[in-house]
Amino acid sequence: MTEAREASSQNTSMMPSQPSASAVDRMTTRSRATELVTDQGKTTIADGVVAKIASIAAREVAGVHELTGRGAGGLMAGLTSRVTGGDTRAQGVDVEVGERETAIDLAMTVDYGVGIPQVAETVRRNVMNRLQSMTGLVVKEVNIDVTDLFFPEDATRAQAERRVE
Repeated sequence: MTEAREASSQNTSMMPSQPSASAVDRMTTRSRATELVTDQGKTTIADGVVAKIASIAAREVAGVHELTGRGAGGLMAGLTSRVTGGDTRAQGVDVEVGERETAIDLAMTVDYGVGIPQVAETVRRNVMNRLQSMTGLVVKEVNIDVTDLFFPEDATRAQAERRVE
């Protein structure tokens, strides 16, 4: 273990302290999802656009109640967006986008009584088709995390219990 650390520290001391110009170029342009260059011009698609397309495509599938953020951070982001009227279309979606490919992670609540594997497969196909047709990106994977179930009677009960409308 100690030998590995020494070898590692020797290797890092030989590395240049400044990144190369091409590394800087890659870092500064990474905020883009993909750049499509033709003879007529250039089109850039932001990562947030990819996330919104994936979100909308997932919500189009019957049985998907909503997309949800993960953990306490996702809960706070969702609450903040609802209170401020912010855009929640990309909530519950994480994207990793390369120049030609993307990978999508979705967190969702599904309706009780639906076949979760069937809903997941339908979501996966719809997200892949929409992203391919709208952006030209190849979707390598769509990972789905079912975080909760929605029970329609809970919504009805909550509506009945409201004192003020």
